[in-house]
Amino acid sequence: MAQQNQPPRRVAHASKPNTFFGGAAILAVGILVVKLIGMFYKIPLLNIIGEQGSADFNNAYNIYAVLLTISTAGLPVAVSKLVSEANALGRRNQVRRTFRLALALFLVLGVLSFLVMFFGSEQLAGMMNDSMAAPGIRALAPAVICVGCLSAFRGYAQGHGSMTPTAVSQIIEALCKLTVGLGLAFWLVNHGADASHAAAGAITGVTVGTIVALAYMLMNFLVTRGQESQLSDDQPEEASAILKNLLMIAVPITISSSMVGIVTVIDTSLVQGQLQRALLENQDTWALYQGFVDFTPLQEALSAWQAALPDGSALSMSLLEQHAAQAQVLRDQQAAIPALESAALDLHAALEDISRTLYGNYSGALNIYNLPTSLMAAVTAAVIPAVSGALARHDRRGAGRITGSALRISALAACPMAVGLFVLGEPIMSLIFPNLNPQLAGPLLSTLGLATLFVCMMLVCNSILQAHGFVNLPVVIMVAGGVVKIITNYNVVVQPGVGIYGAPMGNILCFALCMGLDLVLIARVIPRRPRYVQVFAKPLAASALMGLGAWAVYGLLSKLFAATGILMEADTVTHEVLGLSRTGNALAALTAILVAVVIYGILIVALRALTREDLMLMPKGEKIARLLHL
Repeated sequence: MAQQNQPPRRVAHASKPNTFFGGAAILAVGILVVKLIGMFYKIPLLNIIGEQGSADFNNAYNIYAVLLTISTAGLPVAVSKLVSEANALGRRNQVRRTFRLALALFLVLGVLSFLVMFFGSEQLAGMMNDSMAAPGIRALAPAVICVGCLSAFRGYAQGHGSMTPTAVSQIIEALCKLTVGLGLAFWLVNHGADASHAAAGAITGVTVGTIVALAYMLMNFLVTRGQESQLSDDQPEEASAILKNLLMIAVPITISSSMVGIVTVIDTSLVQGQLQRALLENQDTWALYQGFVDFTPLQEALSAWQAALPDGSALSMSLLEQHAAQAQVLRDQQAAIPALESAALDLHAALEDISRTLYGNYSGALNIYNLPTSLMAAVTAAVIPAVSGALARHDRRGAGRITGSALRISALAACPMAVGLFVLGEPIMSLIFPNLNPQLAGPLLSTLGLATLFVCMMLVCNSILQAHGFVNLPVVIMVAGGVVKIITNYNVVVQPGVGIYGAPMGNILCFALCMGLDLVLIARVIPRRPRYVQVFAKPLAASALMGLGAWAVYGLLSKLFAATGILMEADTVTHEVLGLSRTGNALAALTAILVAVVIYGILIVALRALTREDLMLMPKGEKIARLLHL
């Protein structure tokens, strides 16, 4: 009877939600701007800190990325999912309690990650087989706390269907990284700092960026919260129940997301360790890098260590590490270091220098390879709250439509990027990172290009499975793929005829396996799944023709410039590509890319690879559909 006398429940009216791809488009634009700023950051950065500094920077950042993912990856998704579902039902009080609990959890995880990075920097750098990465790891430690809180605010905004604050905060981060990071790196180099400390200065810009971005998101939260209607009498769940729901969603997603970073760290450590082992134990490996590396310091250090070894001792990495560790202990104790241990320490440093140079070129290729995968974050960030909201309203047809469009749009974006990197790997590396060695980094980028399609589609498939409630399946798949990647690179990189060129092979096998298993699971467990032939056939066909056109245009222009001597005389060239000057390569590459974009755009329209249903989910989709006669 008491329930009958209660006043009618007041439900806050949610603002008109953004379309799914409207939010994705906002995030995509933001991410594109961030990546363009990042390009203007990385190009001069490599000119300042060099190949070895690039390796130190990336090794430190990989450690940061793992701890950051562990502390922040799953919770923003969980927050956006629970907030989206609560908003769909008009439960404002539930939204507020969910956010407060998530923010407290972020702070705890952020502080724990900070302590690990700051006080364990030397051990973490040693684990990466790059002792010079320790200053950068310490410089990044405070950023983990800030990004934890930042992620809570981003998840809250995305759960309300607003992608703009996330995009703006990402741009703020990138601008601070550009200005503060480059400024500090330049200042440190001019004052005599070595590559590792210059890299630490550059990476400090990341920390400053997270602080400023957090301040922006806090102000945005206070403003938007003040504009929201507070009229809602829903009874929020108990804190323990909300925490349980958050963790049930966040933990599997965190493990799944962390697998990429964890595998990257393990792989990076193994690749650099195997490079050093191969250089020490099999000098046939040296022939792979004769044009890229000065082996004189290594030869001298190796001869000194061999002379100090007892007769008949076999050269091995384990023996060298044992002697170098003994020398380091004596150095820390300020005791005299015997000749054998001193020679081992010098040889270990010489091997580390060469592996840093080689891995610096590989990490430059990874920076380009990561651009397409970063753009996929726009779709993955939007698909989970969009599908979750549709399912909460029991709109299975809408959820199926969003799922199909997400796969089609992702394939349309990933296929041409993969083919483009494969066809123009060397010219692109010479164009974007002129101070790296394109003959070394270019083939690495081309091979990584093959993995681009697999990793992009895998990320979208994971988000689709998670949005439909299958949060544990991607975890198992990523574990399997990570094991394949580690085993492959451990055994391939050490081969004297392969070396660093085998490092991308693990990416291809890992993400091809993950994508294939994801697609099989989507077909079996999700209703109304799209037909995969329709998803992939037209983008792959258009991309193949586009790649052929780009290859032909670049080849013709390079031959023309080389034969006529155009743009050759005035250039000071560090590394030439196909006999072209830097300016000649830039013109040929940019022209080939422009032609490729035109070819692909024409083919996509001609083949009707983009459906009217896809366009209806985009801003101004109806007008675009009419323009394209769809």
